[in-house]
Amino acid sequence: MIRRQRGMARFLQLLAGAAVLLLAASQPPAAMADDNNIVEVGVNWGSQLSHPLLPDSVVKMLKKNGIARVKLFDADPWPVGALVDSGIEVMLGIPNDMLETMSSSYGNAQDWVNENVTSYGDKLKLKYVAVGNEPFLKAYNGSFMKTTFPALKNIQKALDEAGVGDKVKAVVPLNADVYVSPDDKPSSGAFRPDIDDLMTDMVKFLHDHGAPFVVNIYPFLSLYQSSNFPFEFAFFDGGKNINDKGGVNYDNVFDANYDTLVHALKKAGVPNLKVIVGEAGWPTDGNKNANLKLARRFYDGLLKKLAKNEGTPVRKGKMEVYLFGLFDEDMKSIAPGNFERHWGIFTYDGKPKFPIDLTGQGHDKLLSPVTDVKYLPSQWCVFDDGAKDKSKLPGNLQYACASGDCTALGYGCSCNGLDEKSNISYAFNMYFQMQDQDVRACEFDGLAKITDKNASTRGCLFPVQIISASGRPAPALLLLAPLLALVAMLFV
Repeated sequence: MIRRQRGMARFLQLLAGAAVLLLAASQPPAAMADDNNIVEVGVNWGSQLSHPLLPDSVVKMLKKNGIARVKLFDADPWPVGALVDSGIEVMLGIPNDMLETMSSSYGNAQDWVNENVTSYGDKLKLKYVAVGNEPFLKAYNGSFMKTTFPALKNIQKALDEAGVGDKVKAVVPLNADVYVSPDDKPSSGAFRPDIDDLMTDMVKFLHDHGAPFVVNIYPFLSLYQSSNFPFEFAFFDGGKNINDKGGVNYDNVFDANYDTLVHALKKAGVPNLKVIVGEAGWPTDGNKNANLKLARRFYDGLLKKLAKNEGTPVRKGKMEVYLFGLFDEDMKSIAPGNFERHWGIFTYDGKPKFPIDLTGQGHDKLLSPVTDVKYLPSQWCVFDDGAKDKSKLPGNLQYACASGDCTALGYGCSCNGLDEKSNISYAFNMYFQMQDQDVRACEFDGLAKITDKNASTRGCLFPVQIISASGRPAPALLLLAPLLALVAMLFV
């Protein structure tokens, strides 16, 4: 039987966070957005953080900012519980590592629906169940090719038999790499040859059950993956044009990508299948093109476009889009790039990064932050330049970056301009903070020391970690050590 993934570990987390809950409950409630300020755009709320914020405080922030839709990547009852009775529309997720379980037994799918859907009744405004996340990504080498569609069918059947299938639909969020265009023209769009039959069957199933196609579109990745990609084409305010058949013109890659999918759906026999953009965003660090200025430019263009309800050249009308993402996530894999940990429109501690108008009216202002955030003491772990034996410095630096987060130190990143000593201090401090400032986490064979002097320098923030609302210990990402060690060596 598939049970909620709570167990004793979750019980201890909630017990440890009880004091924070009481503090939050003692505060006066924040003013909520009125109906006139509710925005159509949704957000992705990820969970790969070493120190997650209190879900009740996050939901309070979402409501204050008028955000009416949230997409989750699992069905963890902790954040889901905070969304109960919130009025916020929810998309729950079933991770890829559960697809085999959901596909192998219909009973497992029934159990999942009973535990995570019907148990909440009408208190949770559930709209979609995301079966997997980009399961056909080329990087997965076909690992989920045989399990995704059967899992989708089992979940939808379970939803139908539970009596909620008319209002809750099973979907599969897919990366844009499931379709291609041989000549880079949207009108030539078709599903990838290796999965064409599978995709055709799946989109017809979605159509027959009244479910949409969910796709993730990232203009930033188009720019990141090709040095020849026209820079301005990644944004919405001018740049290269693509002229397609019938005089159709494209001045941005988002529209071109979207319409490539529309043409692929037409070729698959479902030309009118609804499309939802499950993820669209721009990172703010970890790459030379990942910064606040460009992120703000991208979001400004996207949100103004959505507000006009103009759609794309081929698919006119209102679009449904979920921004990616809500917060920076310091536990995400950096295999695709260091920017992976910096997609949030909010910082790790719930502060807005830049002015943004989610209504798309151009009235840029800072969003309301997460409140009730508590911090660890104002102290930092830094390199002790008085240390006598520095022979163990490379190994300790590798360890700090493997178990902490050094992604801001790369070329073109926010902390790229530091000197050698500050580079080392940054790495040491990130590990120290992720380990909840444990004094043993600032030893490094006598190469480091704790100071109460703010170590931030040259525009580079040396953060102080928050008191995690979950009460969970900070992670040791040792499994990633070999990969991250190579990155760390660049900073020595």
